[in-house]
Amino acid sequence: MSRLRWLTSGESHGPRLTALVEGIPAGLRLLPEDVNVDLARRQRGYGRGGRMKIETDCVSFVGGVRDGETLGSPLAMQIENRDYVSWTDRMAPEPLSERPERLVRPRPGHADLAGGLKYDRRDLRDVLERASARETAARTAVGAVCRRLLAEVGIDVFAHVVRIADVEVGALPESLSDLRVVTRASDLACGDPGAEARMREAIHRASHQGDTLGGVFEVVATGVMPGLGSHVQWDRKLDGRIAQAIMSIQAIKGVEIGLGFEAAKVSGSHVHDAIHYNAHAKRFTRPTNRAGGLEGGITNGEPLVVRGAMKPIATLRKALMSVHIDSKQPFEAAFERSDICAVAAASVVGEAMMAIVLADALLEKFGGDSVRELKCNVNCYMGRISGY
Repeated sequence: MSRLRWLTSGESHGPRLTALVEGIPAGLRLLPEDVNVDLARRQRGYGRGGRMKIETDCVSFVGGVRDGETLGSPLAMQIENRDYVSWTDRMAPEPLSERPERLVRPRPGHADLAGGLKYDRRDLRDVLERASARETAARTAVGAVCRRLLAEVGIDVFAHVVRIADVEVGALPESLSDLRVVTRASDLACGDPGAEARMREAIHRASHQGDTLGGVFEVVATGVMPGLGSHVQWDRKLDGRIAQAIMSIQAIKGVEIGLGFEAAKVSGSHVHDAIHYNAHAKRFTRPTNRAGGLEGGITNGEPLVVRGAMKPIATLRKALMSVHIDSKQPFEAAFERSDICAVAAASVVGEAMMAIVLADALLEKFGGDSVRELKCNVNCYMGRISGY
């Protein structure tokens, strides 16, 4: 049963974004800086649009934290939308003095038309404002809190970009710790400087053509103990939970774990990981990690490796054809301010979603109303399996 519950609320150009998290144990040291560092990373990256020059995302804790520690009660966070001051005539929650111009030309690839049909909205702004990837700022805040919890038991999560359009990384640092350092210093979260330069060139060309680009990012979690998740029911399998979480990020159209789709191309002897035993460390090991750290829906002690494929952003200056929802006449789709490429930003959101799922699985297995109790339970378990 899930121990962690969370919700986000707010619209892209509304007053603020809000996140509510329930289940974080008491006694977790938590400061605004722990969240703000990830919010800032989400805003960076070559190819981002003008909105990122307006917003400076900072979190405010409005419940669940006192004197720099969580209380065990629901944690409430808010992120102000600085751009709201320019949208009060269209996005104020109270009745508007003048009816704003409706958005009636749905953009292909967005939720505009499908959402308008589902919720019976004749102004498609009612849909796009919530469907916007601006919502991921609130997810990133939730993920940052979960990252702090995971750090208490030695789990770290980082992501890096492995492809933008047809440009793919080549040689990467051999150790995961080195890869983390290099990618955190990169404007595109890329661990291959040569590939990063070619990625920037591709984004620059797309910008001049009025087009957009997608790509692939990889999320890696290290320090994960074996035993998170379960094989006994479909909804407890951790691989399924991770895949759903990554797939829920705006514009993500594919998810792979470990070798992923490549595993379908080769024989089993080139897919499955042999099992060894390290007597000194008293733990089972695998010389390869093609499974991506998961077997049977359960973590096996190897790093978790998950990739998300992001489609090109659907808001194009080179507009695609659409249909006016009232007249049914063909029109060019409406254009809203947009990024050219946001794969690096999506990788930060991927980190957040991985952290959320892992924090939930950690609490599911070990429980604990306080961080001290959680860590005691983890240590007891790790002692038991070291003698297996």
